[in-house]
Amino acid sequence: MIDDLTALDDFHGRVRLFALPNLVLFPYVIQPLHIFEPRYRQLMEDALKDDRLIGMALLKPHYEKDYHKNPPIYPVICLGRIYKEERLPDGRWNLLLHGLTRARIESEMDEDRLYRTAHVRLIQEQEVASASAAKELRRQLGRQTCRWFAAQEAAVIQLEKLLHSDLTLGALCDVFGFALPIAVEMKQQLLEDVDVSERARRLIAHLEATAPPESIKAPPRRFPPEFSSN
Repeated sequence: MIDDLTALDDFHGRVRLFALPNLVLFPYVIQPLHIFEPRYRQLMEDALKDDRLIGMALLKPHYEKDYHKNPPIYPVICLGRIYKEERLPDGRWNLLLHGLTRARIESEMDEDRLYRTAHVRLIQEQEVASASAAKELRRQLGRQTCRWFAAQEAAVIQLEKLLHSDLTLGALCDVFGFALPIAVEMKQQLLEDVDVSERARRLIAHLEATAPPESIKAPPRRFPPEFSSN
């Protein structure tokens, strides 16, 4: 997926928006999606002809009455690149979207398309000030995530591998924030935390103060997960 990471070298600031009420995409992760709405079918066609980039945005609460129009969305989004795609005979799509980077919407554009587009500014995250502080936050994050998955031995093994990998603290927070069964509002806050130390502390505090849901004690869901529908 190195090609995905170089896709932003000539990024011009314009992005197609895919807004959902229940999904926050993060950098470093891959999200399966199922596309069936006409506006997002058009988005797919245009993206595949161009840069393959999609801006995943979260709808704000009370979006329902305006869902098919332009309901408010959170301004910080994740820019993703279509990694793999499959067009179905009836025009629907299955795809894998690879999260690349955070971006902030500066203005939406008035274009003759069914979907929304926007000018965005790419966001550079702020690294932890010292290696020792990052190591301590990494330790605390590992303790809390492993506590949440204590009933799933296989999951704990995978978590330990990630914690001892070359992934940065910011990347770990993004991967865990994406994978953990926490409220979508908390996920959006983590996406908006540009400061990695603040992101890590927010996630650690949330996991420490919140009991794991009962579903997390059940057998792991099948992998890969089901497609998320638009």
